[in-house]
Amino acid sequence: MSAVTDQDPTEHSDQPDDDAHEAGSPAGRGTPDGERARRTHSSTACTDPATAPTGSAEAWDDGLIARRVSETAEGSRFPLTDSRSAAPSTVTPLTYEGQLRDRLEALRELVGLSRTRLDSRTLSEAGRVLDEASARRRLSGQHTVVAIAGATGSGKSQLFNALAGVAISETGVRRPTTAAPIACSWSDGAAGLIERLGIPPRLRRRPLPTGDGESPLRGLVLIDLPDHDSAAVQHRRHVDRILGLVDAVIWVVDPEKYADAVLHERYLRPMAAHAEVMFVVLNQIDRLPGEAAEQVLDDLRRLLDEDGIALGEYGEPGATVLALSALTGDGMGELREALGQFVSEHGAPNRRISADVDMAAARLWPVYATQRRTGLSEQAREEFSDRLADAVGATAAGEAAERAWLRNANRACGTPWLRLWRWYQDRGEPTTGRLPSRTQADEEATARQRVEQAVRTVADRASAGLPAPWAQAVREAAVRGSQGLPEALDELTVRAGVPTGRPPRPGWWPLAVLVQASMTIVQFLGGLWLLGQIIGVMAPNLGVPVLLMVIGIVGGPLIEWSCRMAARGPARRYGLEAERRLREAASGCGRARVLDPVAAELLRYQEVREQYGRVVGAGR
Repeated sequence: MSAVTDQDPTEHSDQPDDDAHEAGSPAGRGTPDGERARRTHSSTACTDPATAPTGSAEAWDDGLIARRVSETAEGSRFPLTDSRSAAPSTVTPLTYEGQLRDRLEALRELVGLSRTRLDSRTLSEAGRVLDEASARRRLSGQHTVVAIAGATGSGKSQLFNALAGVAISETGVRRPTTAAPIACSWSDGAAGLIERLGIPPRLRRRPLPTGDGESPLRGLVLIDLPDHDSAAVQHRRHVDRILGLVDAVIWVVDPEKYADAVLHERYLRPMAAHAEVMFVVLNQIDRLPGEAAEQVLDDLRRLLDEDGIALGEYGEPGATVLALSALTGDGMGELREALGQFVSEHGAPNRRISADVDMAAARLWPVYATQRRTGLSEQAREEFSDRLADAVGATAAGEAAERAWLRNANRACGTPWLRLWRWYQDRGEPTTGRLPSRTQADEEATARQRVEQAVRTVADRASAGLPAPWAQAVREAAVRGSQGLPEALDELTVRAGVPTGRPPRPGWWPLAVLVQASMTIVQFLGGLWLLGQIIGVMAPNLGVPVLLMVIGIVGGPLIEWSCRMAARGPARRYGLEAERRLREAASGCGRARVLDPVAAELLRYQEVREQYGRVVGAGR
């Protein structure tokens, strides 16, 4: 249960041999021989006849303490019974129900998928639950391990003895009375369960045979724990360790300490999810006059409700709350009946593990759950590609390709005189007064900044709404992918940019060039004709040569203008194609280096989110 802490199961072996549970108190060694013999006889009478015949020395062979009693003939104040059966019994392993089995498998998958993203401390509780579930599954499914826990003076050892029908655990005014956990099994086959709790054979007992057939508590393994508020740290460690291993727990409270803050804050409140495997017993009601017992019981129920513990009333699942007196036996029959039904159902181990899974899932909620829709939208992907395209200058490259196409058209279809004039102007134009062009280093720095900004933006959008560990993993994946991205984009710009050489020409270009050449020839012939008339070589006839010159002078620019108008469409398409190639190259590079790793992290989170949903949703 969530309130417990791990402890070395061998810790119990360090208890002194004269603990209160063992061979009796020192006061017993000073009794007369007759009284000692009487107590020894009564102890022997409580031994299971099937395992220890009366008068045999083997009847007391129950570990170190029993051997001491046999050798020294010193009787214990409390009868001891043998914990071993005459013949080994077949143990049926525990079988988890289908729903719980699915939740455990989902939790195991969840832990496996999360190991590289979450620290071991975050997953430690889930790993502990899986380990304990696996260990419990290998042990007996026909037994239910129930621990009796309580504060100093609550009477839990007295209740333990009353259920066993024999004085097994020491009771008295000395505090702490219970120093080490004691196990009492009502049937064979529970050795593995008791060994899992770290209880040595010398502290294992069997109840007094009833003699009226099979016991209604058959299958019960009852554990008497030390006081949870003991001044001895080792006693509290025993309690915390065993509470994390048992199938159910009986909390014993008394009229004085039932509202103790340590009990509620350290144990009951953290164990609220285990209400179905919890009994809360108000003991010592014989000390309360009149209706005071009912008033205290109602106040106890109120406190349990404030702790978040569901009460099993009106047929609803939850904790069983009873009032009794282990001293007078008042209410013991009701507890024994409820406990017998609880054990006969054999459902406590499943409910206990299911509650452990609930608590582990609740602790993992902050690192898996989110209230927002997460992921990388198509709009974010397009904006990332646009930013990379801007960084490599895709738009500028397309415009440059379009201008190159138009220049090529003008060269092919323009008049010779106009091209000569433009060449002269370009050559004679002074360089002063022009704005200084940006250096290559400035352009590279600007492009790198644009790439980094694009990566940060897409990482922030992809990680928005994710739990902190997964958001960090997404950002780290984006940063890793951005390393070397500017250099890769530069290479792509060189390979996929404006193609070198002359742009392709449409099919009508040869005809346009031929007509433009014809206009030049006509203009040249008209000029020669006119010149021949001027120098007297040819007969005077100004109309024809002038007409030819006018046709050449007007027709040439007209054809150039027509070709320019016709070239706009192909030039635009050529520029868009160059821009598209560069955009696709930049987008593919960004997708391979940044978007795909980010998408992989988001997919991993989606997988663990689905597994977490199975862990949580399957139990609700």
